[in-house]
Amino acid sequence: MKPIRNIGFIAHIDAGKTTVTERVLFLSGRIHKIGQVDQGTASMDWMVQERERGITITSAATTCEWDNTVINVIDTPGHVDFTAEVERSLRVLDGGVVVFDGAAGVEPQSETVWRQADKYLVPRICFVNKMDKIGADFYNTIDDISAKLNANPVPVQIPIGAESSFTGFVDLIDLKAFKFDRNNKEKLYEEVEIPSEVLSKVNSYRDYLIEKLADVDEDILSKYVNGEDVSSDMLKKSLRKATVDYKIVPVLCGSAVNNIGVQHLLDAILSFLPSPSDIPPIEVTKHKSDDLVKLLPNADSDACALVFKAVADPFVGRLVYFRLYSGVIRTGTEVFNPRSGEVERVGRLVKMHAQRREEVSEIFAGDIAAVVGLRKSTTGDTICSSKNPVVLDTIDFPDPVISVSVEPKTRDDLSRLQEALNKLKDEDPTLNVTYDDEVGQTILSGMGELHLDIIVDRMKREFRVESNVSKPRVAFRETITMESLGEARLVRQTGGHGQYAHVSLKVIPTDINSEFKFINKVKGGNIPMEYIPAVQKGIQDGLASGPMGYPAVGIFVELLDGSYHDVDSSDMAFRVAASMAFKDAMQKGKEILLEPVMSLEVITPGDFLGDVLGDLGRKRTSVKSIEGHRDTQVINAKIPLSESFGYASILRSITQGRATYSLEFSSYEKAPNPVESSSNVKEKIING
Repeated sequence: MKPIRNIGFIAHIDAGKTTVTERVLFLSGRIHKIGQVDQGTASMDWMVQERERGITITSAATTCEWDNTVINVIDTPGHVDFTAEVERSLRVLDGGVVVFDGAAGVEPQSETVWRQADKYLVPRICFVNKMDKIGADFYNTIDDISAKLNANPVPVQIPIGAESSFTGFVDLIDLKAFKFDRNNKEKLYEEVEIPSEVLSKVNSYRDYLIEKLADVDEDILSKYVNGEDVSSDMLKKSLRKATVDYKIVPVLCGSAVNNIGVQHLLDAILSFLPSPSDIPPIEVTKHKSDDLVKLLPNADSDACALVFKAVADPFVGRLVYFRLYSGVIRTGTEVFNPRSGEVERVGRLVKMHAQRREEVSEIFAGDIAAVVGLRKSTTGDTICSSKNPVVLDTIDFPDPVISVSVEPKTRDDLSRLQEALNKLKDEDPTLNVTYDDEVGQTILSGMGELHLDIIVDRMKREFRVESNVSKPRVAFRETITMESLGEARLVRQTGGHGQYAHVSLKVIPTDINSEFKFINKVKGGNIPMEYIPAVQKGIQDGLASGPMGYPAVGIFVELLDGSYHDVDSSDMAFRVAASMAFKDAMQKGKEILLEPVMSLEVITPGDFLGDVLGDLGRKRTSVKSIEGHRDTQVINAKIPLSESFGYASILRSITQGRATYSLEFSSYEKAPNPVESSSNVKEKIING
């Protein structure tokens, strides 16, 4: 087993993740020509839609080597609509490189991916990119990381110059200065004397580095207190441990597009980010048991892997990506899926480079690869040895917030539409496909307009499905504002055995983000225990579609009383009666409509601030703050999702294309009275 690093590049859109990845692959010898994102030639952005739009849509995996270490790299999207790609990538990675735009600092999606990395306890380092861009400020970005991300950033490099005068940096650990010449193709950088203009900052920030490490390392604290020198090797060792333990985040700088600092970033990945053996053993649950066991990341243990992605490959069929946590998987071996209970044979094993495949015969613990031949395994599944089956924690994905309806243009397109949607749903856990019986439409639900736009485009190009697409529909919710009682009695007599069930319950409003709670308070056996699960299912049926037709949330249900018949009562009767009683209680509980509200950040030149605010004021927007940053203004606000449709074109129009914005789901909030009472306003919101 070679030394391995499993890392991902994560960031806000346009921070330069794919450009950094492209330079890493070039410098490591993985590719021999550097691609450009804006020219549609980046090797990691292989989808047609990615090259046309200049954005990353799907996480792309590749492998390279640096200093005899295998680095498995996942380049993730930065757009909030594709946050699921980041979620599933971080679930299987050991370390992350968070890329920041040196001029923009911490942006909204930066905060989102940082929280996702916190969720999965992923150690990370920061790379402040685009240091040669107008407005770049390394020190402001560090302050941003500390304030907005609640992190402990510690610079390990100090930039030499900024904006157009940025020429290199000083390594604070080895106290060496590196100067880069963009025009010198043969020698990418040279070591030089530390420039006098940054010497005081170098001394100050090196002391700061040692102080920060002294807070978490007693050996360094002892040397610091006694005034002894701390060696570079000791600093590196301590910094690595502090990074792996989530106590410190090393910060580097550079400009990927001009190959400044990428070699040193590769060195930092090896020096500070963990290998699979550095990660504590993972606790897993034994199959069909609550017993916990620990997985050891070595080749001698039983095989256990997590599937984190499945894609339809036009050449080899279905490709399943997995991270192997223990043991060895070889071509031709059998693996067990505890969720499906199926045993499947491993057809072919491949290492991926974007959409290209390199066949291998075996994969060892700690590595990431893909397999051909697993038809029953999907995202979040565990595949393991059938001798000692265990279950890894699955991957949680956010709920969709926006919907459109699709209809095939011709009868011939119907079967292809169903096939396309099945394959796309298999690939994308945040794509929800349902059929609305009332209107006879297929409903696609996703994370945003761009997400659904890409799905429809892929149906047309990859599956040759022509479809009619409706305007987006918002995923509303409903809840109650007061306690209420509900009662229903189902009595049907059709000859022979009839149907009888009587249910009385209470609904209580609670936090709309809390999980559904149900308590059985029936006494004296008025409803036999064997019917209680059916009652609970009936209530959940009512939750799925409340009186207004939307899922109900934030409701706590107490089953109070009821009655049954020795002959005519059944599970189905109690399920129907419970659903009727629940809807009766909902209607008495002063139900209200909830709409999804998004966090909005608009970055606009100051000249257009008034126009942008005026437009937002017409969209039921709540402005939280306005911050000035040189000649730009940053507006932080909350906007109902229904008001955000088409905002991209409106913003481009009123700012001459100079403003940018980002949206992220914030919460569900009560829709204002005009939305509930005015039919034309409500129609506008529901139908987009």
